[in-house]
Amino acid sequence: RTTTGNHEKVVQELFKQCLENGYIYKGTQKVAISPSTGRTLPDRYIEGTCPICGADGARGDQCDACGNELDPDELLNPVSKINGETPRFEETEHFFLDLPALAEANLAWLKTREGWRTNVINFSIGLFKEVKPRAITRDIDWGIPVPVKGWIDNPNKKLYVWFDAVIGYLSASIEWARRKGDPEAWRAWWNDPTTPGYYFMGKDNITFHSQIWPSEMLAYNGQGSKGGETGKLGPLNMPEQVVASEFMTMEGKKFSSSRGIVIYVKDILARYPVDAVRYYISVAGPENSDSDFTWAEFVRHNNEELAASWGNLVNRVANLINKNFGEIPAFDEASATDEDRALLAETKAAFETVGGLIENHRQKNALSEAMRVVGDINKYISATEPWKIKGNPVRLGTVLHVAAQAVSDANHLLAPFLPHSAQKVWEALGGTGTFSPLPHIEEVEDLDKPGFKYPIITGDYKLGVNVHSWASEPIVAGTPVPKPHPIFAKIPPEAVEEELARFDAELKARREAEAARLAAEKAKLEN
Repeated sequence: RTTTGNHEKVVQELFKQCLENGYIYKGTQKVAISPSTGRTLPDRYIEGTCPICGADGARGDQCDACGNELDPDELLNPVSKINGETPRFEETEHFFLDLPALAEANLAWLKTREGWRTNVINFSIGLFKEVKPRAITRDIDWGIPVPVKGWIDNPNKKLYVWFDAVIGYLSASIEWARRKGDPEAWRAWWNDPTTPGYYFMGKDNITFHSQIWPSEMLAYNGQGSKGGETGKLGPLNMPEQVVASEFMTMEGKKFSSSRGIVIYVKDILARYPVDAVRYYISVAGPENSDSDFTWAEFVRHNNEELAASWGNLVNRVANLINKNFGEIPAFDEASATDEDRALLAETKAAFETVGGLIENHRQKNALSEAMRVVGDINKYISATEPWKIKGNPVRLGTVLHVAAQAVSDANHLLAPFLPHSAQKVWEALGGTGTFSPLPHIEEVEDLDKPGFKYPIITGDYKLGVNVHSWASEPIVAGTPVPKPHPIFAKIPPEAVEEELARFDAELKARREAEAARLAAEKAKLEN
């Protein structure tokens, strides 16, 4: 959390060392001022036309359309998002991060990266064609105090969020170590060069993770063109991988919360299972090119793939075992066929294939491969026709043992994508306890600000303590198998039209509310 006392200390430590090494300096920059109030407008409260790509709706710090960083005074036809007025610009004093002095080292590091998605590495290298210093302070009254004499007590000069937010990775690690009673444990992640760091984000955050954050670390480590000393927290490890996708649109429109084109997580989860949402976003995700979220495809993927293929497979196998044996039947080597052994070998080998794809950040292909295995298990059931061999309990038991083992393997394969339903599948095959603990939220007290509490996401991930390894685990003959319940429910087709109508109504309401707010603000100005 970037409002903690711990985070403030870590950010100020990085700032001071970067300043001492010469990569932060004082200069002036034009800032936007509201003519009606005389107050400084934060970058993101200003919108206009991007001077680089010409897109409308670019913000005062970045254009989402082309991903380039901007300054408010660079926007064409800038207006305040608060009241629609045109801001005036005034020169004020600020601290700057000297990106040009770090560009050579940053670019050299980028060119050694292997396995990055093509869209990410190409965009990242392109950031250095015209690199310039970036102001890292703002005339605002919220944020981290600037740790410099004459600035530290100034209530209207603060470090800006894009400088301190990325440092949250480091400060969170330090806080974690302090909370577990081993204050130096974080160094295993940040100072050991053999420990890789993986960063996952949306396209509009590539800049901050392949240029800004690496530049801050290089400056702190004293590894830019000006040299310098490494601070007490360093040397800090540079990112091993920056994994980002392209943009996902919604029914052909670009997502934009300010324009009302948005699906809020709490809203979609109030109507649909979380794994149905996770699955669709995974299979339709914009890994290397833009993709489109449509309600029709969301419903189709849930109904045809999750409910009809995977969920139905689990129920068929569990139901056959429950009705015929009541428990996981034994595997009889003498009655086993090449077909049986081939399926078991396939599901076990799939861990290497799927795991390799995940490690190379090809999540869509990994999920596709796992679902291909599900398809082959379905084919095995259709080919062996266990419902026709009830008169041969030994052979029937072997077939259903193989099917149960294959389903168990498929559940492990799919668990990274479908962690919530994985518990249900585990229980359908007779599993007890927790299949894999999910993160949970705890409220904790700030380590450096007594009385200040905030929520953190945490969990128990120790292997062997209520956590299954991501590998084929032998099922145990004799394990009771209960009467199964549906894992996934089909979504009614009419939900598509209902969602589209809901979206249109909500969009209209948001736009009317925004228009009314702007009209009220303008009326105040006129009066």
